[in-house]
Formats: sequence, C-alpha cells, structure tokens
Amino acid sequence: MNLETKLETLVAKAVESLYGLKIVPNQIQLQKTKREFEGDLTVVIFPFVKAARKSPEQTGQEIGAYLQENNPLVSSFNVIKGFLNLSIRQNYWLETLNEIHENNEFGKTVVTDDAKLMMIEYSSPNTNKPLHLGHIRNNLLGHSIAEIQKANGWKVVKTNIVNDRGIHICKSMLAWKLFGNGETPESTGLKGDHLVGKYYVVFDKAYKAEIATLMEKGITEEDAKKTAPLILEAQKMLLAWENNDADVRHLWETMNGWVYAGFDKTYKQLGVSFDKIYYESETYLEGKEKVEKGLASGAFYHREDGSVWANLTGDGLDEKLLLRADGTSVYMTQDIGTAKLRYDDYPINKMVYVVGNEQNYHFQVLAILLDKLDFEWGKDLVHFSYGMVELPEGKMKSREGTVVDADDLMDEMIQIARETSKELGKLNNCTPVEIETIVRMVGLGSLKYYILKVDPRKSMTFNPKESIDFNGNTGPFIQYTHARIKSVLRKANEQGIVFKHLDNKQIAITKKECYLIQLLSEFPSVVKLAGEEFSPALIANYIYELVKEFNQFYHDFTILKEENPHLKQFRLVLSESTASVIKTGMGLLGIDVPERM
Repeated sequence: MNLETKLETLVAKAVESLYGLKIVPNQIQLQKTKREFEGDLTVVIFPFVKAARKSPEQTGQEIGAYLQENNPLVSSFNVIKGFLNLSIRQNYWLETLNEIHENNEFGKTVVTDDAKLMMIEYSSPNTNKPLHLGHIRNNLLGHSIAEIQKANGWKVVKTNIVNDRGIHICKSMLAWKLFGNGETPESTGLKGDHLVGKYYVVFDKAYKAEIATLMEKGITEEDAKKTAPLILEAQKMLLAWENNDADVRHLWETMNGWVYAGFDKTYKQLGVSFDKIYYESETYLEGKEKVEKGLASGAFYHREDGSVWANLTGDGLDEKLLLRADGTSVYMTQDIGTAKLRYDDYPINKMVYVVGNEQNYHFQVLAILLDKLDFEWGKDLVHFSYGMVELPEGKMKSREGTVVDADDLMDEMIQIARETSKELGKLNNCTPVEIETIVRMVGLGSLKYYILKVDPRKSMTFNPKESIDFNGNTGPFIQYTHARIKSVLRKANEQGIVFKHLDNKQIAITKKECYLIQLLSEFPSVVKLAGEEFSPALIANYIYELVKEFNQFYHDFTILKEENPHLKQFRLVLSESTASVIKTGMGLLGIDVPERM
C-alpha cells in the first residue's frame, strides 16, 4: 500500500470517528503540498465541513490532530484555509528509500505465467516507400506502449501488418519496369526501400504529365485521371497480380524483398522490433472468407450489384462496404482477416492498434464488425489514436517526395549530437569508440524523447536542433544527468565506499531530500497511469521533473565531500536510486542512457 492510499484510509477513519460520516477512501482529495507551504501531502477539507458543522480551519485542525495522535506516519500538520498540510515522519522516507534502493525492478510489475495477453500493432508500412518521420512517431509510440504494458504485468505481443499489395505497390513496380533500366540496390548503392520509393515518385511525376497532356486536348481533369495510360497499366498489373501472373508476382517478390531488407535496417537503427509480422497479401483472402460467413449468419447483406455491406445505423454509424461488386476486398476486409489470423495464433485478451487519428472512424467501425463476428476482444479493442507529426515547414507528401526520410533524419540527429557535444566539450575525456557510442545514444535519444514527451493525442511539430539541447526538457539533459550521477558513484567506489541499508536513527535529512525521495516513490504510480492511459508522455515528463529536482539537490548539497559518513552514505544511496529510476524510465521510452559523458 503506497503512502497516498494509507493516508486516504486514515483520513476516512478520522472523518467517521469525528463526525460519523462514512466515506470511501479513494474519494478523498489528496495532493502534493505546494512547495511554498510546510508539508508533504495536502488533504482538501471542504467536503467534510457540512458534516463537521464547523469552519474549514476548525475541521482541518481536528482531523490533523486526530491523525497525529493516532498514526505514527504524521509528524506535524498545519491548516491553510480549507487545506490540511501533513508532514510525514522522516523515518518513513528513509524506509521508503531503502525499499527503492534494494528493489532492482522498482516501478515494474512481474509478468506471471497466468498474466493476460495484450497484442499491440504498430508501424504498418506500405512497401512502395521508405519509412519517414510519421512512421518514426508511430514506431516509437508502439514500442514504448509495449514496454510500459509489460512493466504493468501484461504479456505483450508486438505485431506489424505490412501493406504489401494494392494499386500503390503496382505504381512503383510499373515505374521501375518502364524507367528503371534494371537498377538494383546493389547497382545503385541505395537501400532497397529508398530505391522503390524513388520509383513511386517517378510514377507520380509521369502520371501528372500524362494528365496535363490529356487536359490540353480538352479532357476534364477527372476523366484524365481515370484514362491516363499509366494508371490503366497499373490497374492492369494489379489485376494480373490478383490472378497470380508469374512475371508480375516475381517482380513483386523481388521489389518487396528489397524493401524488407531496407526496413530491417531502419528498425534496427531505431531500436524497435516485432514478435510477429503479418502481410496484407496473406490476410485479405481470410477477411473475404470471414465476411462470407458473416453474410451467411445475417450479420451482413448483399446489395443488388452483388457488393457486401454492413448496416451499422443501429450503432449510430452508417452502412459500410466490405466487398465490392467484383468481389475485391477493401481495407476493412483486410483488417478483419488479420484479426482472424491473430486470434488463431494467440489467446488475445486486449488488442491495441497504434494508428494515426485520421483513422478514428475506421476503428470505430472495425470494433463493431469484430464484435458482430464474435471476436471476444472486438468491442473492447483500443485504437491508440495519435496526432500527426509535422515539420516547421508544414506537412509532408510521399508522392511528391517531400517527406523526411527516417534514415536521413536519424543520421542527421547523430551528426548534430556529435557537433553539439564537441562544441560543449562533453566528450573530451572519452575514447573514439566511446564517442561514437555516446553520440549515437544522444542523437537517437534526442529524437525519441522529443517525440514521446508530447501528449500522443496531440499533433506536434518536430524541430531537430531544438531536440538536442543539454538544458531544458530534452533527452540530452536527462542523459547527461544520468552520466553525472554515475561519475559520482564511480568515484565513491574508487574510495571504497560500500552502499548499504540506511540506519534511520543516525541521519537527519532536509525537506528537499525528503521531496526527492517522495518523487522517486511516485514512479510506480506514474508507470501504472501511463499504462492505463497509453501515454509515454507521462513517463517522459515525470523523468524530467525527477532530473530537475536531482540537479537542484546536487547543486545545494555536498555528496562525496560530506564529512558525516552516515549522511554521505544516504546521499549516495539517494543518487544511485535516482540513476536507477532514470534508466528504467528512459528504458520504457526505448532510450538508452550513457554511463559517462
């Protein structure tokens, strides 16, 4: 039971004993005491005034006196208007620090054999282009959410659905066939996904030129888009693919192979991975079969043209197309098929889709359809809907080749980290190998933290240079603080100091030190809330507040030069516990922290 829960229970008993009012402990309003007042935690008194029939100040005084007399936790109290500020005994904070220091998994819940299973889908790339900045936000959120849910005791399976079929894939294939002159990743030196993405842009430029030519001949833009030779040829290629044409399938397999090799390099650099990858080319037929079964059960219906629809008006939505009149599938069909395969493969208790907020309606519909098709987790699926990420210049467009490539961005971040660290002299005492390791950590850590510290449901603007700053709410500020603590601990080890269980009777600590312990003790609650709200930003901003507080402590107090050996021991244990929580918290964000800088 944490401190807040203990105090809520004690206050509930006090109110019942003093005023005969029974209340549920978790209804009590408890908050951190403001820094300008004496105390650790504050109870809001106003809800009890009516039962007490006294002023808020008198009520607060009576409850405070009761708590101080009846529980050893409370050392003193004061009342400011309707707020009861409670000071917690020093020995409680020291015992808490001992518990934190001695728990290697502090903040995490052990995953047991009978734990429930959560499947998390993220990334979901198309094989006609490389990953870009938007994919980076998706992958970082998906990976971090998976780590946070594991820390909350879930078994987690990380999955990826690759959109490897469709007209957009055929556009790249056709452009390469017409204009590629047999180029390969090996002959060009390009990553495979970059090479294929190049031809997606080539197709779009050539297609637009054809549209312009047709419009000059008096054809409307709408008709020109439909009748341009390139788009007709791409549609013909898609039909050939669906009919298993050997040449088209061979080209498709070859170019997708190039893309997958490129994706793997990007994922490795970004530090994300998957337990299982599904492919749309293998799931859409399963979806068609599942829709046919829904049709037979009466869940769906045919229209006169032979298309299959779901009537969702009873659920407050509209009617949704599931199969076209020619029998071809839509995205919804694919998602149903993927769900079916996943349900066959894993005993899923909760399904989470990490997909941008432009797909909100799609997942509303999917949840209802999966429920109609008897998926146990269907109605309760989670669409983790996140906002778009843009650059200071505005939105990115794949077809026009104006996206920020993920590989280029990561390389740029590492280079900026190298230049910034050199300018500030942060790596003067490091070997060349250490420098390369650290600048990679700092560069990628800057990128990850800058993206993950933002409320995921909000759109954001990413500014590379702002993200690499050794001051303020940034990854490097946190990483440097961790390295600073580790430097102090190394010096302590060199002096032969052994960190041991603290003796409460031999130490007198300050309010600032108590506050830092209090902040450390909140880490498990932050992890729990981040899991409930699917929000890595809660972890990121907690770690920033912890680091700010530690830096103030580091500035105000001596550690290794402290003459009192018991106080020195305490401050080293406090520092080591802080470093441990920083490392664990940043690990939940997928960010490494250096041992030295």
